[in-house]
Amino acid sequence: MLYDAVTLVAHADWSKNEHKRWLAVANRVTDGGWIALATWQVKNARNLLPTLRGAAGAGGCALVGFDFPIGLPATYAHKVAVTDFLEWLPGLGQGLWSEFFQVAEHRDQINLYRPFYPYKSGGAKRIHLVQKLGVNSFDDLRRLCEQAHPDRRAACPLFWTLGGQQVGKAAITGWQEMLIPGLLDDNINLALWPFSGPLVSLLVPGRVVIVETYPAEAYKPFGIRNKPGKRSQVARRANARTLLDFANKNEVNCTPELEHEILDGFGHHPDGEDRFDAWIGLLWMLYWLKRGTLPEPQDQTLIKLEGWIYGQQLITNP
Repeated sequence: MLYDAVTLVAHADWSKNEHKRWLAVANRVTDGGWIALATWQVKNARNLLPTLRGAAGAGGCALVGFDFPIGLPATYAHKVAVTDFLEWLPGLGQGLWSEFFQVAEHRDQINLYRPFYPYKSGGAKRIHLVQKLGVNSFDDLRRLCEQAHPDRRAACPLFWTLGGQQVGKAAITGWQEMLIPGLLDDNINLALWPFSGPLVSLLVPGRVVIVETYPAEAYKPFGIRNKPGKRSQVARRANARTLLDFANKNEVNCTPELEHEILDGFGHHPDGEDRFDAWIGLLWMLYWLKRGTLPEPQDQTLIKLEGWIYGQQLITNP
């Protein structure tokens, strides 16, 4: 089975700000099912992967999902002569790429080796990024998996860092503080899907496997009613029974603490939406493990450069 070696599954709703980083974790139990724990806040990004590696056990494998982009848009990659994301990533922050993680404060600072923009609002426009990076449109900065499809709107491109939908600053933190250190630490034995290979080949004892997620992918399959929106505790609470039933059907048992969180709509504080998406993403990951198959990209551009979103159906270039 696809998940035989997996002893721990975790999903993080990620952010540059630690108060908005929430993690949901499930441990495998002897009968093959899962026990899901209450969500918890990630205060130290650099300690997260070593912690999860230890929690998975010496003979276990940890499968970890993050909702920030992992990969490069092919149009951009071709401009900077990057052909392999996994080989390129550890060198960021050095030499030619020394300013890569420094978000441009003004459009004149944008270039191919400093592509994140803007540092803050105040006259910043998408066209500035388009022009400075030499692409034809804002959509050229999206990877294939970020394009709109019938179940959700288009995702925000990696390099745009303004607005509620932006993910660029979360990616900077995730790449700098987790992915790069993890790849350089032999004790973690980190693999990134799909760059390191098909998922079934990666899920082996002693390894941490990271996948990219997009919790909104699960909303329609789970039957989530998202009105007036996930920021509303009332709306989150209205989905509680649906989610608990779905978990039960997929052999996911919740601790009393987690069940209380779900039934309560993850509280009335602003971080409730983050905790909600951490749980949604975890349940989505477990659902695909139970199925035993996963949509796997075959195109070399996706495997080597752009990556793919875990559980998202494969699509062709529009």
